[in-house]
Amino acid sequence: MDITGKIVEISSTQQVTATFQKRELVVEYAENPQYPEFIKFELIQDKCALLDSYQVGQEIKVHFNLKGRKWTDPQGQVKYFNSLQAWRIEDGNAAVAAAPANNTSAPAKKSESSDDLDDIFGEAGDDDLPF
Repeated sequence: MDITGKIVEISSTQQVTATFQKRELVVEYAENPQYPEFIKFELIQDKCALLDSYQVGQEIKVHFNLKGRKWTDPQGQVKYFNSLQAWRIEDGNAAVAAAPANNTSAPAKKSESSDDLDDIFGEAGDDDLPF
C-alpha cells in the first residue's frame, strides 16, 4: 500500500528495548482537500533512518504495511491494535512526475513470429476468442 502526502511531524528515534527501536511520522493525506486526514506511520529498526533526509512540509510517498495485533490485558480483556508500518519513503513530487511517464509508452510491436500464427488461425483481427 502507499499514499502521497505532506509531512506534518517527524519524531526522534525511540530506543524501546536494547534491541528494538522505532520512529513515528505523521503525514497529511488530502484525498479530499476539504477534509484532510492526519495519518501516523511507524518505522522500526533500520527503517528509522529513512526519515533522516526528509523534513516537515515536504511532499512524500509512503509505502507501508497494515499490521494488526491481538493483546490480552492483565484483567483478561482482549484488545486489538492496528499500525501502519512504513518500509519505504520517496520524494512525493518525483513519484508523481514519474507516474505519467509510464503511461506514455508506445504499444508493443507485433512480433514477426505472430505472422505464422495468423496463417494458421486466420488473419489478425479475426480473433473471435472471448479473452
